[in-house]
Amino acid sequence: MDKKLVNMLLTLVVVVAIFALAVFLVGNVLGVKAFQTDQATVLLRFGFVVLGALIAFAVYLATRNNKAWEIGTRQVVWMAIGAALYAVFSWLFNGTVFVVPSISQVALRPAIAIPMFFGYAFGPVVGFFSGAVGNIFGDALTGFGLSPQWSIANGLIGFIAGLPMLFADKKKSLDFILIIGSVLAVLAVVVYLFNRSEINQLYFSDTPQPTSILAGLSIIIGLVLVLVVRFAFGKNIDLATAVTWAMLGNILGIGFAALSDIWINGYSPATAIVGEFLPAAGPNLIFAAILVPLLVVAYAAVQKQSGR
Repeated sequence: MDKKLVNMLLTLVVVVAIFALAVFLVGNVLGVKAFQTDQATVLLRFGFVVLGALIAFAVYLATRNNKAWEIGTRQVVWMAIGAALYAVFSWLFNGTVFVVPSISQVALRPAIAIPMFFGYAFGPVVGFFSGAVGNIFGDALTGFGLSPQWSIANGLIGFIAGLPMLFADKKKSLDFILIIGSVLAVLAVVVYLFNRSEINQLYFSDTPQPTSILAGLSIIIGLVLVLVVRFAFGKNIDLATAVTWAMLGNILGIGFAALSDIWINGYSPATAIVGEFLPAAGPNLIFAAILVPLLVVAYAAVQKQSGR
């Protein structure tokens, strides 16, 4: 059997197994509160975990001859480092201090730049593992319990951010990806503008309130920042590519999580978009536009200094 296929399957199985152990064994059987999730919907939530893994595997199958799918000792080390960093920094920022008004537990997460960067720098598989495993343990560290479908969505963010490795000429993909991301961001804002009366609330409060205009339009602010980076630093192809694909990963990954709650929590599409997607994806995109370029530049400097 092809080595890349075996390694890819093994990585996805390990991720799903970690989720299963965390949710069913540690959370359910052992009763550790930090690893518990809603028992009424746990199987449906885990179904979306499997779906996320299958999406990643489908992309692999479609491009399996590409070198981006090579997984060796170096990639495994970066997976562990990325997941650990993301878990710790998610814990630091995913508390009550930086909470964002939403219908679920959403917080400002500058740490989202970690799986985005690790995916871009070390490949989609590294980004997937860093985002998924790092998020589930980061959530556990906060003590609020687990939302497995959101953790696998974070894995998809890192996974998509690493897909530029599939292209020999990174520049050719940029305009197309930018258009897709821009259209999706604008469509989400249109939904918000037509549903501004959608009742929202702070996760930690029972006081209903509409989604603020800042939260509703934050994804446009992030998009503008991405466009600035893309065109102001267009000659730096690594920087422009990293930010552009991070944008798409954020929109599709958070979109996957928010829309899954239509089935899991019984939300309407408008509630999922206005109450979950925009409060999470908007700030994420702002952090991506600011922090991912800094990480890319710092990494390039380290590589240059080490002579690589």
